[in-house]
Amino acid sequence: MGVKALGYTAPTPIQRQAIPPVLEGKDVMGLAQTGTGKTAAFVLPILERLMKGSRGPVRALIIAPTRELAEQIHESISALGFQTKLRSITIYGGVGVNPQIQKLRAGVDIVVACPGRLLDHINQGTINLSQTEVLVLDEADRMFDMGFLPDIRRILKHVPARRQTLLFSATMPDDIRKLAHEVLKNPVTVQVGHTAPVNTVSHALYPVAQHLKTALLLELLKHTNTESVLIFTRTKHRAKRVGQQLEKAGYKAASLQGNLSQNKRQAALDGFRDGSFQVLVATDIAARGIDVSSISHVINYDMPDTADAYTHRIGRTGRAAKTGDAFTFITREDEDMVRSIERVLGEKVERRTLKGFDYTKAAPSRDTEFARPPREPQRRGTQRKPEPARARTASAPQRAHQAQPARGAAHRSSAPQAAPASTTYRSRTHKPRTYR
Repeated sequence: MGVKALGYTAPTPIQRQAIPPVLEGKDVMGLAQTGTGKTAAFVLPILERLMKGSRGPVRALIIAPTRELAEQIHESISALGFQTKLRSITIYGGVGVNPQIQKLRAGVDIVVACPGRLLDHINQGTINLSQTEVLVLDEADRMFDMGFLPDIRRILKHVPARRQTLLFSATMPDDIRKLAHEVLKNPVTVQVGHTAPVNTVSHALYPVAQHLKTALLLELLKHTNTESVLIFTRTKHRAKRVGQQLEKAGYKAASLQGNLSQNKRQAALDGFRDGSFQVLVATDIAARGIDVSSISHVINYDMPDTADAYTHRIGRTGRAAKTGDAFTFITREDEDMVRSIERVLGEKVERRTLKGFDYTKAAPSRDTEFARPPREPQRRGTQRKPEPARARTASAPQRAHQAQPARGAAHRSSAPQAAPASTTYRSRTHKPRTYR
């Protein structure tokens, strides 16, 4: 395999704990954050297992919450299993289904899939999971956050009951614990550290009014020695606008959000990975699929909704024993979440202000920065003026009734009952309809 070629010399803690029981065929529940070498912890023993036996049917199924994470896992399989000749494909939405069907028909050993498109293939009968030996649920807590648990339960009905199941999660909320109890049989539990963020990351909070966040971001980047910066926003629209503001300020920046096509999402990721983009602005959906070891700073432009989401976001930096910084912009509304994060960290987080920055600037009368651009006016036909009340001889429901032939009329007369030539009524959308 390609382990030595990729420069691996010693296993990480999660690999040291997880690989032996996986090789023994046991179910495993792994609690590990991103950046701990978790992917290789299940990919390597799966490759070892699949080298023995037949080729062609789907023998390993790996389910991931996002397209980016699915691609990352697929790339790891391709790199680590280069010498094995085992075939792996990714299955997710946002791209054409026919190339996926063609590859499935040609025969693959490993499928890395997102739940929605996988269910499409199952329902269409274009994938056969009856010979699946190993099922992996990766980033299970994120799948729960995204509402995929019902899909996961539907998928489970189509894989053999006798299988090896591996479940990995950065956190363990009650719903994931319940799912683990349902799908795992006498699992070996492996845990690296705890569910708090990695201790190679330093944390800082920047109190700031909402309307000053972009200005503070630009000043902070100007005065901070950064290598590669990942910025999180709450909405797709805001990710796009912040990315545009950074580009306008001269930064090599890109945004990663759900409205982009898969090709553009991949181009943004690849550019961030190879250094073409110094700054990537993303929504939470990208948090699990960005595998860039050199991220020096994570900036939470918007506070995440949960402490777990904070863990996932800042897990992008300080990876592989490197150090990193996590900066979070906070408003008065974020104080409750700040206390939750501090409980997870087990300590108070330093509050900082940027010297020389004007925090007193008043908010504009309206949101000019993130206001959505006005829609193009739609051309509509000239609307008829309403008739005076005394000129109306029938109400709208009556006219509608007149426009329809009486029930059974077609049976009572050999000639069809035609509607009046110019009967018009207004529907609920007020678009005139004319029956002729």
